[in-house]
Formats: sequence, structure tokens, C-alpha cells
Amino acid sequence: MRRCSLLALAACLLVLMACKEGDASRTPVKQAHPCIVNFVNFVRQTEPRDERFTDEYLFLTTANELQQLDDYGFRGTFLLQYDALVNPAYQQLMKHALEKGHEVGAWWEITEPHVTDAGMKWRGRFPWDWHANVGFATGYTPEERERLVDVYMEKFQSIFGCYPSSVGSWFIDAHTLGYLYDKYHIDASCNCKDQYGTDGYTLWGGYWNQAYYPSRVNAYMPAQTSKGQIPVPVFRMLGSDPVLQYDHGLDRHFQGVVTLEPVYTGAGGGDSRWVSWFLPAMAQSESLAFNYIQAGQENSFGWEAMKDGLSMQMPLIRELADKGFFRVETLAESGRWFRKHYPLTPATAVTVPDDYLRSGRSAVWYDSRFYRAGLLWTDSSFVIRDIHLFDEHLESDYLRRAGTTTYCEYVTPPVVDGFLWSTPAKHAGLRLVAVNDDGSSSAIPVASYTCRQSGKDALSVVCTTPYGPFTLLLKDDALTATYAPSPAKSWALEFTAAEGAKLPFTRLEAQAISATHKGYDYTIRLRRGTFTDVASDHSSWRILSHRNTLVLSAKTRP
Repeated sequence: MRRCSLLALAACLLVLMACKEGDASRTPVKQAHPCIVNFVNFVRQTEPRDERFTDEYLFLTTANELQQLDDYGFRGTFLLQYDALVNPAYQQLMKHALEKGHEVGAWWEITEPHVTDAGMKWRGRFPWDWHANVGFATGYTPEERERLVDVYMEKFQSIFGCYPSSVGSWFIDAHTLGYLYDKYHIDASCNCKDQYGTDGYTLWGGYWNQAYYPSRVNAYMPAQTSKGQIPVPVFRMLGSDPVLQYDHGLDRHFQGVVTLEPVYTGAGGGDSRWVSWFLPAMAQSESLAFNYIQAGQENSFGWEAMKDGLSMQMPLIRELADKGFFRVETLAESGRWFRKHYPLTPATAVTVPDDYLRSGRSAVWYDSRFYRAGLLWTDSSFVIRDIHLFDEHLESDYLRRAGTTTYCEYVTPPVVDGFLWSTPAKHAGLRLVAVNDDGSSSAIPVASYTCRQSGKDALSVVCTTPYGPFTLLLKDDALTATYAPSPAKSWALEFTAAEGAKLPFTRLEAQAISATHKGYDYTIRLRRGTFTDVASDHSSWRILSHRNTLVLSAKTRP
């Protein structure tokens, strides 16, 4: 199964040109870990949601995106829906893109011509229907998904003389992704950022940024073992704001969008103030293995909506790339690099010292193959606002059967959920508290913090308090908190949630909390310390330290 050799040739030519014509005044700055940038533009033939966006206008949008990448000397990835793939105009444009060193791959939203060519009956309202049970592979049986893959691959090969190396989608099921790897040996995939309810699609609690190897039974769930994983890295798309995206829409439990997408002109990729903060913050943050940004835009927003944002972003990305802060490459190249360096999903982090408004809010996200954790600082307060666990054995709802609803939901087991268990008035989370003699608690203020890598897969977060340093060590399979306050006092991490929050906790014991979420039973365990109830219904509890240390295990299975 032959790959497109033009990509490699074009890449070599571009490197030689860069060496010959590069600006000698720009000295690359070598980073401890690379920050990879992929320009991913996925391509639809038709847009039924807005009659202004004709097929011709969508084509011109894609052509403009390609031209702009060429103008700035970037190589990007264009992912084609089947309806665009079979259009001769896109075929000619993409062959030109391949000659320039760009990548052409597959965008896995299902369309009428795709279904018809696979010998099935189209059930959509339009030639492309965004409802999950029609427009995505999850709406089809496993056998139908294989037919859809085979038809696409045969068509792609007949046009370009090779199979695509990258296949992306807002969400993609494990059966499809496993089949794509096992039969066609794809190198990379990508899916949507974490979001709750946006466009009817919920992906919540997953590997927050960068990339992971998915479970064989759940493409959203990072696998813990090589046996249990599909060896295709899945990169998280769109470039989420590490501080603001998580809480956006907290008052309605329906998230808005704060990402690098250039069509968003509030906080987001169309706001020069936000972009000028986001790009350097991601380039220079402590990230452990590597950091990752997906740039670009789907063509169905139209060129007029995206051109100003892209035109503002491009020179900034070019400058940071020339200075050595960014490594800009195609999605398939990133996938091959990932597989070469990481046999299992690595631990990564995103750490930003302030938000784009310089308002004193800052965030840390830590991910490993076992769990994710999100930390937030606001003025002198500190909260662990998110912990979700990963279990490669937890099958998705769509593994063995077709989804029948117009929405889609992928989730992971929560320990702390600062979005779903919060209100604007009261935010759920784990907080550092002093435990008083009468059993009450009082918050311990945190003035500042520093982050640094501690070992291959660990991030050390040291917080300044009035009583000495409080340290969190985020390791691949556990979270350790250490605190020796002076003067000595009893302390704990205390969990609280908003009144009426639907919590999963069913039983609390000294070393474990039992929980059930979406029909899945799991256990939250301590390796050191003690759980104790604050409220009899487990809506508030504490982890008491043992000899100034507590250790929360991230393994769902002993």
C-alpha cells in the first residue's frame, strides 16, 4: 500500500530552500521540548446550513487557505470529506497541494455520495447532515463502517495513487479507527477538543491536549497498555484556551468556544490580543514530552469570516517558527514522530502563568495515559478543578452498535468535575484547607506557584502559602500532595460541589470511594492518606494527609 512520495520530496526541497534563504538575524531558540503546529483545514463540498455558502464559495475558501499557506512557506494538511474527494475541482487543487509538499487526507464525516457508493441508503435531510446518527461513523453498524472505509480508500487511491496517512473527525469510533490502522496503516488521526453539548457533541474528560493512543474499544479513551491500544496517535484539535475554555458557559452547562479558530473574534483566534498571548504561552510553557497547537479552519465558515483572523495569525506563527519556538509540519509527520518516540501515551502538560487579560487567573493541565488533572489559580485562591480517570476496558456506546440519537457523547470517569458540578456562584473542586479542632475547615491562601519537570513523566507544582510551600507532584499514575506547614496544623484536600450537583459517589471508606458514572462502576483509591466524609451524602469529603503527605492513585484497577 504505497504512500505519496511527493510529500517527502517537497519537504526536502523546502528544507533546502529555508537553509539557503533564511533570515540570518533570526537565531532559533532550542526548546527543551518541541511545540508542534499542524495546519489542519478540513474540506466539505457543500454547506446546507447557510444558503450563502455555495459549493463554489467553499471551493474558493479552500483555494485561499492553500494559497495563504504557500505565501508564508508553511505545509499544511487538507482533510477531504468524500463529497469533496469525488469533485474533480478539488482533485486538481489537491494534486497541486501535494506538489507543494502539503498533505491530503480524509475527513470522516459521512455524506450522501459516500453512502450511495457504499451501496447503502442515505438517511440524511441534506447531502451532508451534521446529526450524529447520519453524518458520523457512529451512526452506522460496524460492518457498514468497514464498507465506508473501503469505498473511501479505493476512491482516494484511484485519484492520488496512494492511501491517505491521516484521517480526522470531530469524533471517530474505535472500530473505524482500528480498521483504518489494521488494513490501511494510517499514521495519525485527530478529533475535536473537549466540549460539552456544543453542536450536540459532547467529548468530556479526555486527554486534554497534545495526543494519545486510544483504546481498542473506545477511541476517546487513552489506553494504558500496548495490547489495549490502537497504535495511531489521536491529536486534539482547535487549540483550546487553557484558562477560559473549561468554564465557558458554566451558567448553562453548554459550552461556547475559546480556541485558535480564526472565526472567533471575542476571546479566540480572531482577536489579536488573545492570539498574541496564546501562541507565545503555548510555545514557552512547561509541557513535558511536547506541546501541540492545531491551526487552520474548516472551509464551511467561508473565507470572509476567517481571512482577517488567519492573516493576523500567520505572521506570528511564521516569526515563532523562524525563531525555533514552533515546529510546523503535517499531521502525518507528527503522527510518525509520535510513534517513533512513544510506544505508550506519554505524560504531557500545558502550563500558562496568566490569562490573556492579565487578570491573575492561570492554569495547569496534566495528562497521562491514566488520568488528567486541571489546576486553576485566581488571585490568592487555588483549586484542583478537574480530575478524570482513564480505563482502556470501558467500551464506548458505539463500539458494537450504531448510535440512534442526533447527538453524540463520549465521557470518562470523573473524580472532580468543576464544570458539570458547579454553578456560577459555587465552583466544585478540591481545595487546600486547614482542618480545625472542631472539625470545620478554612481555606489556605496560595500566593504564587512554579512548575517544573520532575522526572520523565512528572510535573512538580510548588505553591507558596503563608505557612510554607505546598507541593503537588503529578506523576503518570498518581497525584501526590506534600505540605509541612509551620506552625504545624492539620490539613487536607477538601472536595465541595454546588448544591444539587449530580455526583457519582456511592460509598466512602477510609482508603477508597466507590462511584458509578453512566452505568460504569469504578473506585477512587488512596495509596496514602484517609478519606473522610464531610456530608453524609458524599457531596463533600476530605483527603486527610498522613505525615504531611497524601497520594491519590489514578489507576481504576488494582
